Amino acid sequence: MTCTTRLPKPVADVWDWQIDGSCRGANSAIFFHPDNERGSARSARENRAKQICAACPVLEQCRQHALEAQEPYGVWGGMGEDERRKIIASARRRLRVA
Repeated sequence: MTCTTRLPKPVADVWDWQIDGSCRGANSAIFFHPDNERGSARSARENRAKQICAACPVLEQCRQHALEAQEPYGVWGGMGEDERRKIIASARRRLRVA
């Protein structure tokens, strides 16, 4: 008999929250910076993305995914790259101390 205990979870169970995202159908360029985007242009684009996230019904699931997957790029769950990096670095420091 085949052992099924090691099979991965169905993908739908993991990703279904994305169907309800406010970003669904939006231009992904709002959430991911082009090469060499800096300063006020980058801040303005991130703020537009975060406004979409602020009213999103799956903001928490999105944020949790981004932190668990350590998404390196874009705005996820209302958080930019630098914000996520700080949280992830802080969590790593706490683990080393414990």
